[in-house]
Order: sequence, then C-alpha cells, then structure tokens
Amino acid sequence: MSAASYFIMVVTITIIMQWTFAVKRFNIDRYEKEGGQLMGRHREFDVDEALDAALCVFWRKGYEGASYTDLTKATGVERPALYSAFGNKEALFHRAMERYYEHYLHFFPAALEQPTSREVAAHILYNAVELNTRYPDQRGCLGIHGVLAGSDAAEPVRRALVDARAKGEKSLHERFERAKKEGDLPEETNCAALAAFIMAVTHGIAVQAKAGFSREMLDAVADQALSTWPSSPRRP
Repeated sequence: MSAASYFIMVVTITIIMQWTFAVKRFNIDRYEKEGGQLMGRHREFDVDEALDAALCVFWRKGYEGASYTDLTKATGVERPALYSAFGNKEALFHRAMERYYEHYLHFFPAALEQPTSREVAAHILYNAVELNTRYPDQRGCLGIHGVLAGSDAAEPVRRALVDARAKGEKSLHERFERAKKEGDLPEETNCAALAAFIMAVTHGIAVQAKAGFSREMLDAVADQALSTWPSSPRRP
C-alpha cells in the first residue's frame, strides 16, 4: 500500500469514528433532555399495583429466588421501567417489605395495646397463624424466608430483616416489662426471654406454614405456647 493510500485510509477511518461518536453524543444529549418525557412513558403503570405484584413474588420465592424475569412477568412492567420506578432489585425488595409491614403486619403493634401480657402474646401468635396460612401460594412469612437463606451478595437484605426482627422483639420485651411492673407478670419473669420465646414460636409457625402445616395444627402450636403462660399472684 502506498503512503498516499494509507493516508487516505487513516483519514477515512478517523472521519467515520468522529461521526459515530457525534451520533452517539447526540442521542445521549437528546435522551437526557427528554429524560422527563421518556421516564414518563416508562411510568405508565400503577406503581402500587406493580409493588403489590412484586411483593407476592418475593413472598412466594424469597429475595434471591425471585428473578427479574419473575418480577417483570408478575408486574407486567419491563425491567428498565422497574429500575426507573424502584431502583435495583434490593431497593424494590425494601419497598416491598415496607408495604408488607404496613398492610400485613399491623396486628403486631395492635397486639402491644392488648390489656394483658397473655393477650398480647395470643394476638401475635394467632394472627401470625392466620397470615402465614391465608394464601395457598404464599404461605409463610416474607421476612423470615429472607433471613433463613442468602448468599454474601444478599447480606444487606438479610441484615435489614434481622434488624427489623430485633426491633419487634425489643418492643415486645418493653411491653412485658410494663406488664411485670403492673403486676400482670411475676416479679421473677425474664421478660427478655419471654419476648424471645414468642418471637421464636412466631418464626417457627412461619417456617412450618411454608412446609405445609395446616392452620389447625399451627393454632394448636399457639395453644401449647400459651398453656404455660406465667401468671402473677398479685393479679386480682
């Protein structure tokens, strides 16, 4: 190849590369300028309905068991639009958990308002049985499934679920301490252990519900847990 031919080839390649870069830059600038419009087109779906659908997938399959294919199929929303609305999979799971606590676990704060410690425990246990067996294809507890298994990549999710559980147990512990001061529980009651016991039974109910235990059997488990509830001689 002559020097002139080589020079022409280099110039031609350079022009093509510059033109390609300019086209890409134009498209990027256009996308950024129209981002609001493009985002709007992606968001032409009901966010609450999509979140409910994603929640059901996570509830049924767990965090790591739920793929983006599962999520897009259930929500009817393409992956870019899901990213746009909720962020990545971890962020979507956290949103789903918030919705789960708000819509399905409201019985827990209601339990803390019950007049006696035994009624507090009963309200938690029997409502846990009902929730964990309510839906045939979503048995068990969304939070418990996420805690039991997970790779290192899912550790932030597992940690968040563990922290949420600890917060609930702390609230229960404080309620039992109040019950002891009011004379509803014996003075020697270990309220921390009692709160941990109720949480352990609740979590066991979730695991067994996922394994297929009937509501009747799990109600019997709750009955057994309450059968030896400590009572205070000071209680009138």
